[in-house]
Amino acid sequence: MKITDAYASKDHVYSFEFFPPKTDEGAENLLATCAELRESVQPDFVSVTFGAGGTTRDRTHQIVTTIQSELKIPAMAHQTCVAATQDDIRANVQRLVDAGIENVLALRGDMPKDAAGQSDMEFGHATDLIGFLQDEFDISIGAATYPESHPESKTADQDLHWTRVKQDQGADFLITQLFFDNADYFDHVRKARAAGVTIPIVPGIMPITNVAQVERFTQMCGATVPETLRARLRPVQDDPGAVMAIGIEHAIDQCRGLLDGGAPGLHFYTLNKSFATRGILAALR
Repeated sequence: MKITDAYASKDHVYSFEFFPPKTDEGAENLLATCAELRESVQPDFVSVTFGAGGTTRDRTHQIVTTIQSELKIPAMAHQTCVAATQDDIRANVQRLVDAGIENVLALRGDMPKDAAGQSDMEFGHATDLIGFLQDEFDISIGAATYPESHPESKTADQDLHWTRVKQDQGADFLITQLFFDNADYFDHVRKARAAGVTIPIVPGIMPITNVAQVERFTQMCGATVPETLRARLRPVQDDPGAVMAIGIEHAIDQCRGLLDGGAPGLHFYTLNKSFATRGILAALR
């Protein structure tokens, strides 16, 4: 199933993101987690990330194909392009297509620290990858968008320009970077629509379960945690149970507000743990 069809036919699409574990035992545990999600919340699709420079390519392929073929959950593989060649990407995506995968999330990926410069690379941006995939394959293509702007964009208008280019190059839907204030999402959608973006813009949700962890993530991606939420988390940051309770409560309120406001669905960044996301969806339903 192409994910594009799900967004076209359903009021709300629920999806989950996982990363490929480094060990066979970890892979087995992840598949067990996916099986639990299938039974409890029936996800519309799941996605599996792709390590920097393609370092998890084989594991990503293994996980995404097993989820779709054995667990019967539609799956989407991430594909990065930085420091990759057309031949590398063509071969990897063809391998996915041959295994029945019809959905790819097209991303630039993290720039290598020793990179000489984007001019030396066949693909400098996600927009280049999206255009390449559109020309080469009959697949559904997802892309990223940033409610608080990409950290490397000089201005919000510049970031919106490249979001529109992703659509023009062939992206079928957009999934946002994590955020914690719904006003950021709705403002981003309003500005994107004004800029001519018409494809679904899906909010990406990461329930807070660890304060130090979310601080690392937000520093990396340029997202912010509202001060009101920080004030609630700060006194209990060394109490995992209390942090999770606050994180889940905030995520439930956030998700309700997003769906009520017209979001086409929810994409959960699970960090390979299903407890928080299962609890959130149980509350929503």
